[in-house]
Amino acid sequence: MDLKLNFNWFDGLQWLRGYWLHIFFWLIFGVVIAFFSLVFIGLVLYGAQDSYWALFQNPEFRFALEFTLKTTFIATALAAGTALPCGYILARHSFPGKVVLDTLLDLPLILPPLVSGMALLILFGPILGRDLAKIGLNIVFSAGGVIIAQWFVAFPFAVRTFKEAFAAIDLRYEKIARTLGCSPAEVFKRVTLPMARRGIGAGIAMTWARTLGEFGATAMLAGVTRMKTETLSAAIFLNMSIGEIRFALTIAIVLFLTAMLVLTVFKILTRQEQR
Repeated sequence: MDLKLNFNWFDGLQWLRGYWLHIFFWLIFGVVIAFFSLVFIGLVLYGAQDSYWALFQNPEFRFALEFTLKTTFIATALAAGTALPCGYILARHSFPGKVVLDTLLDLPLILPPLVSGMALLILFGPILGRDLAKIGLNIVFSAGGVIIAQWFVAFPFAVRTFKEAFAAIDLRYEKIARTLGCSPAEVFKRVTLPMARRGIGAGIAMTWARTLGEFGATAMLAGVTRMKTETLSAAIFLNMSIGEIRFALTIAIVLFLTAMLVLTVFKILTRQEQR
């Protein structure tokens, strides 16, 4: 019996030697998941003591919510409208300098938002500000500045996702449509867009989520003025700076739950696209 136990113990060691790497990976995975869960569960539980109904009755929150929804929807529409042709060109065409231009469009993903905001401030301030003011366009410290900042930082999310969606389409379908007499515009409308629709939808969802959480570039270009250029992210900053931690925390939870919903939709769409 002792020999049998020793034999089983030896088999267990052999099994561990073969799977130690997988066990290590699962251990790291579990630790990371536990940490992220604690971070967000703590946020929700700590802020659950406040009344969300009272939050929605607050004039500042209602303004920030309405202003955020308006600016993010406009910025997302602009990002989708401009990323669609850019993503298609990057996915289907080769041309000199493509890598450089592709990298240029990715820069807002890597740059700190404050740097992006500073670059936009210089462009619409010292460089173009005076000429734009002559035709009645004031971008700096305005709602227009909020939209431009949101569009600038979110555009790479849209163009990356759109590019991948177009690149995943088999060109044979488009060639067949061409042989059947469809023009290039008809092929794009009837074949390419329908086949890429889930990827495009996922890109729009991620783009809107990015605009929703934007703060750094917006603060640099449009400022953080209460009841004027106050987005939800700006409302968190303003209220934290004056000690209204509970109010800021409740807004943060609203943003967190919204982000969870958007990411869930994104995961569902991308999984269906892969199938």
